[in-house]
Amino acid sequence: MSSSFKSNDTNVADILKLIANGENQLPDFQRGWVWDDNRIKALIASISNSYPVGALMFLEYGGDNVRFKYRLFEGAKADGKPDVLVLDGQQRLTSIFGSMYCRDAVSTRTDKNKAIKRFYYLDINKCLNSTVDRDEAILSIPQDKMLKSDFGRKIDLDLSIRKKEFENHMFPLNIVYDLIACAMWQNEYQAYHNYAPEILQRYAKFNVDVLVPIQTYKVPVITLDKTTPKEAVCQVFENVNTGGVSLTVFELITATFAADNFELRKDWDKRHEDFINKSALSVNNLNQAVLAVVSSTDFLTAITLLTRYNIKKNGGEAVSCKRKDVLRLSLIDYKQYANQLSEGLIKSATFLKEQRIFSARDLPYSTQLIPMAVVFALLGNKTNDVTVKDKIARWYWCGVFGEMYGGANETRYANDVVGLMSWIEENGSEPETVSRAFFNPTRLLSLQTRLSAAYKGVMALILHAGAQDFISGSAMDFTTFLDESTDIHHIFPHAYCEGQCIERVKWNSIINKTPLFARTNRILGGNAPSSYINYIKKNGHVTSVQLDKHIASHLIDVASIRSDNFNQFIICRAKALLDLIGSAMGKTITNRDSDEVIAAFGQKL
Repeated sequence: MSSSFKSNDTNVADILKLIANGENQLPDFQRGWVWDDNRIKALIASISNSYPVGALMFLEYGGDNVRFKYRLFEGAKADGKPDVLVLDGQQRLTSIFGSMYCRDAVSTRTDKNKAIKRFYYLDINKCLNSTVDRDEAILSIPQDKMLKSDFGRKIDLDLSIRKKEFENHMFPLNIVYDLIACAMWQNEYQAYHNYAPEILQRYAKFNVDVLVPIQTYKVPVITLDKTTPKEAVCQVFENVNTGGVSLTVFELITATFAADNFELRKDWDKRHEDFINKSALSVNNLNQAVLAVVSSTDFLTAITLLTRYNIKKNGGEAVSCKRKDVLRLSLIDYKQYANQLSEGLIKSATFLKEQRIFSARDLPYSTQLIPMAVVFALLGNKTNDVTVKDKIARWYWCGVFGEMYGGANETRYANDVVGLMSWIEENGSEPETVSRAFFNPTRLLSLQTRLSAAYKGVMALILHAGAQDFISGSAMDFTTFLDESTDIHHIFPHAYCEGQCIERVKWNSIINKTPLFARTNRILGGNAPSSYINYIKKNGHVTSVQLDKHIASHLIDVASIRSDNFNQFIICRAKALLDLIGSAMGKTITNRDSDEVIAAFGQKL
């Protein structure tokens, strides 16, 4: 198999000419360069000392596989279609091109990130002084070509006209690769000093020791040929760009669609804003909208999945939405399915609210939204049927409590969409996520924080089961959830449990937690359950019968907390939660009488 790339050392001078002519350009997914003034000076010093500055990577442009929008390097004036795109080396080449080739001042930044414009000069005397480091011989001069002090009142160095350069022995770096301009500057410089022998001798040494190494400097260049597939370009870019920001699939597709004058980012931003507005509980909580977590890459992955499912349905190849598949997404397919998928996402958000998942913070898996949105998009109004919605709910909760969506999921996305659609439309077998899902009863004890998807899932099921606020009896639905600052709190309070030396693994587990309004939790404080129950009743907040009803709505055994019997409470609630989880998954939770369960809880569940 022949190699898809070639490598050779190339003169920087030749590369800069190609950049100026527009033959070498940047793919539009490359970010704007960000090198600061000191880093540019360090780069110039390395080149003038013939030190290596790293290899460059180019991509031949014009093949069927690679069709990105492109743009000129900053400072280049020519226009037209490029022969080569620079994949790696943008910042280095932009810095070299600006400081050593262009006649305009270079746009850069200070070490405090303030935007500045600079010209760069070589101090001839310092360059020839062996005791002076090369970077100290490189001067960065403001756009007016004057170095000033005393808040601009004193001019320390004036290079604003050519004779001032000669007078101060300052060589302008932006002519170094223009051999004719260099020769003219040399003649004028020597004439200005009346051809003094020491000036002639010094410049000759400066030319040999400094200018010629710059003008003949070479860098290794790896060039990928135009047959390189887009997914390889993405992988290569990520491999060579370890010091920068990772390239996303979305940016590559954006550059691809831009070649056909379609602004993908603008289209996505509009859709994302719509997702947030339509999935938020109120305008005051837009940042907590359940669809706020959907990323641009998620959206493209879902469209690819939707596209490939329809192709498969019409006799095409297998459904897949791996990165290489997303990178092959066409603009035609995007335009055909984007609106349909957007509707699928909105319906998914409505479904999640019905499951009592109201905010992004409480969403078990954002990744599960991808296949869910595709299924809702494919089924349309059929998802209003109870039988259809029940199957989607079973699949959803099996994914949550089977903890199926925590890793790389592209294969699961595809399998679940195909499996769910067959299960729903053809009454086929259960999708793999449903059939394989398993919840170990002892997992309840290890659910200690909101970081776990299953932890969030249990809270949603408690809300869905009809949990009421202890004091007001208000249902914890979307009308009160965020307005009342509902959050997860301990039933047997933290302070009380530690005072009673109860095992942390039990009192801090999901079994001892429930959603409560913030004001109710403040009343509970750190007191024993019997104490805060009596306090609530004594202060006339609620009758004893009402309070018992409200507490029981959280699947809490009232007798055990009225008697502060933690052990009885933990067993009763663990059993209730397992029943609730089993009902949501549509399957019996097994192993409730295993040795592991008995060892953990002291009895079977």
